[in-house]
Amino acid sequence: MRRGIAATALVASVALAATACGGSDSGSDKSDGPVTITWWDTSNATNEAPTYQALVKDFEKANPKIKVKYVNVPFDQAQNKFDTAAGSKGAPDVLRSEVGWTPAFAKKGYFLPLDGTAALADQGKFQPSLIKQAQYEGKTYGVPIVTDTLALVYNKALFKQAGITEAPKSWDELKSDAATIKDKTGVDGYWGSTQAYYAQCFLYGEGTDTVDVAAKKITVGSAAAKKGYGTWLGLFSGKGLHKADTTADAYAHIQDAFVNGKVAAIIQGPWEITNFYKGTAFKDKANLGIATVPAGSSGKAGAPTGGHNLSVYAGSDKAHQDAALKFVNFMTSAKSQETIALKNSTLPTRDDAYSAQVKADPGIAGYQGVLAAAQPRPALPEYSSLWGPLDTELPKIAGGKESLDKGLSNAELAIAKLVPDFSK
Repeated sequence: MRRGIAATALVASVALAATACGGSDSGSDKSDGPVTITWWDTSNATNEAPTYQALVKDFEKANPKIKVKYVNVPFDQAQNKFDTAAGSKGAPDVLRSEVGWTPAFAKKGYFLPLDGTAALADQGKFQPSLIKQAQYEGKTYGVPIVTDTLALVYNKALFKQAGITEAPKSWDELKSDAATIKDKTGVDGYWGSTQAYYAQCFLYGEGTDTVDVAAKKITVGSAAAKKGYGTWLGLFSGKGLHKADTTADAYAHIQDAFVNGKVAAIIQGPWEITNFYKGTAFKDKANLGIATVPAGSSGKAGAPTGGHNLSVYAGSDKAHQDAALKFVNFMTSAKSQETIALKNSTLPTRDDAYSAQVKADPGIAGYQGVLAAAQPRPALPEYSSLWGPLDTELPKIAGGKESLDKGLSNAELAIAKLVPDFSK
């Protein structure tokens, strides 16, 4: 999952329209000619895309009758662009779909069910929870290519300087450690985010969520949710706790402070591993500490599961679909995932891709160790959109512009419009 990161666009929207395939590529219908499929990749254009482009070339060498038009689409634009393109029968043959988009597009009939196809030939090799997260109403609509979750990342040297020998296990311990770090080093101990995705950890720590899908009930205003958000809010004030940054550049400010040793700990995902290593604080990669997010009063810790699937457009013709299925299988193979992990420091989705060389990266090894606390998202098409109202209200709450009760009440009303058949 990318939060606050907008990948650089490599092509204009006109180019996207021109390269969208939908089974209409010129010359591709010739039985004796190559089939050209289009892939919209949503990875970071600077740090990650070159790895995928190289793999595309490897695929074409191994499959000379299939050509791949590679298009890098900015992550923050891709969902809407694909929705528009699929609705007009002009979508790409393959989409790198964020896990939250998968059930929504499947519900609309835009994705091809992959069960029993070449794309899922290695299904047993993937982590079962990630396959489940790619399903909707019993069918599988994506093959996981990378996964992620949130963790408490920390500066081991600053913790050691403060006399702290291990990462905090609870939010109360984090608060205490932050004060100690401030006293001993002069540096803030923790800087939290006001984004709803990051605050999700506090809900899971109380055994709740924004909604209860099974009961079809909105729970963002429940007593448990208020307790979780109360803990989240309490980590913006106090000794060693950085005040809330509600500016548009908050994500960058938090990240910059951490990688340069100006704050000892933050909550972050593995998509920033390569950027951690670019900072002055982590020139020695071993200084990067990665721990499971602290637990709430339930005694359990939980963080949202993110990542991306490769999905095939249901509107493509059979020749394009067959080629796309073969391409998806290649890109999600153990060998390809190992290459992606080594080049991009992202987490593979299948156990046989965690080679000794992959696990030699302390960032990958660290995040692999916290995956047990990752909580899959429910198969609710609207689920990811529920963070939108909270992204509006939480900064106001953290910035002191409205009370916690008022902000959650506003969010509850907005969420009710997104899932009108859910009760409060």
